[in-house]
Amino acid sequence: MRVGIAGIGKMGAAIAARLKDTGTDVVVWNRSRAKAEATGLPMVDTPRALAGQSDAVVSILFDAAAVQAAYQGEDGLLAAASGKLFIDMSTVRPQEQEALAKGVRQAGGTFVECPVGGTTGPARTGQLLGLIGGDAADCEAARPVLEKLCRRIEHMGPVGAGAAAKLAINLPLVVFWQSFGEALALVRHLGKDPAWLVQFFADTAGAANVLKARSGPVAAILAGDKTIDATFDIDSMRKDLRSMLDEGQARGIALPTAAQALIAMDEASAHGLGKQDCAYLSAYWLNKS
Repeated sequence: MRVGIAGIGKMGAAIAARLKDTGTDVVVWNRSRAKAEATGLPMVDTPRALAGQSDAVVSILFDAAAVQAAYQGEDGLLAAASGKLFIDMSTVRPQEQEALAKGVRQAGGTFVECPVGGTTGPARTGQLLGLIGGDAADCEAARPVLEKLCRRIEHMGPVGAGAAAKLAINLPLVVFWQSFGEALALVRHLGKDPAWLVQFFADTAGAANVLKARSGPVAAILAGDKTIDATFDIDSMRKDLRSMLDEGQARGIALPTAAQALIAMDEASAHGLGKQDCAYLSAYWLNKS
């Protein structure tokens, strides 16, 4: 099976590398050619060509607008979708996945959504959490690809269920970085070393798993290191929070914690931190307080 990757951001590049390492024949496309070239993998110039040269296409794009741009139009993925399997891993709202699935089916293709839990490290080692949504038979067809990327694959329900689950699991993660910064501000006057503080908080009941997994980079960020590469940047968190709030509003659900977190993240982004790692939000709030 030849797998096409549509979208070579940080996650797309990690997924492409992982599939290559597992012996998969991989071809890539990205809107900006330089990122596709950097993978060293075979590449094509249009999404249509990607679908035409692949048996399955994994798309992982920034937002709904980017997804639509890749799939629609005479050079889009849908133009060569007949007989092909599409797995969309983008973090978007359920209704956007439902519309995408309809378009793929009308074009003669098979579609499942599988947004994932985890960042570039787990993607590179096949340790993602897959939140698959779609018909049971279609999900089974996608498993040979997903099992190379995911340590656990959960069938959440029909298309849209995976998107709902992804927004839900991201909410505690994104608000953690704000709450961690506030917690650090409460003990700043103690003068403790940042590395000690990270290890200390990681050993408490309130710590997120990500703090334990990334204790070194987080400590470096708190100590003032400005060079840590982003695994999940602040602008991506803002985008996801807006999707959560839109989804909550559509379902009549209040999300006050998410709303307040978005205000704080908008402020950090306005101060130039939008493309920085999520842990810089904690450092920003610590130093601001």
